[in-house]
Amino acid sequence: MTVTSNAEFAKRMTLLGRAAEQFRPTATYDADGDSIEFLAKPDPFYAERIDDLVTVYYSQETGDVVGSLIKGVSQFCQEFSKRNPGFRIVIQDGPVHLEHIFLARLWSSGQDSKAIQTLVYRKLIEVAGETVVEGEFCLA
Repeated sequence: MTVTSNAEFAKRMTLLGRAAEQFRPTATYDADGDSIEFLAKPDPFYAERIDDLVTVYYSQETGDVVGSLIKGVSQFCQEFSKRNPGFRIVIQDGPVHLEHIFLARLWSSGQDSKAIQTLVYRKLIEVAGETVVEGEFCLA
């Protein structure tokens, strides 16, 4: 049995009681699932699938978009690049900005500009742009 002095105990409790590290927006690529999970805020959220590519995360508290899950992302980017060769330049050799992927999906969807899905993609583009989240996703 280890005996701890009151001072040592107080020091340990102070360290445990420190505020957690500040949240930073993230985008994580999972190669096994060929998906990118994007979290802009640390809010508890619920998920809503909007199409075969994207599931949107909404804050349980405010209803705001707080992130997303993009599935089949490399396949989507490859197919989109075939039809739009300029897109390959945007995603090749370096960090990928998530808003580019959302924008590419919006361009390829052919949805009415006032459709709910279009409005959600516009919001995702805005949130991804504001958080400046990018990553090496090996999509090209």
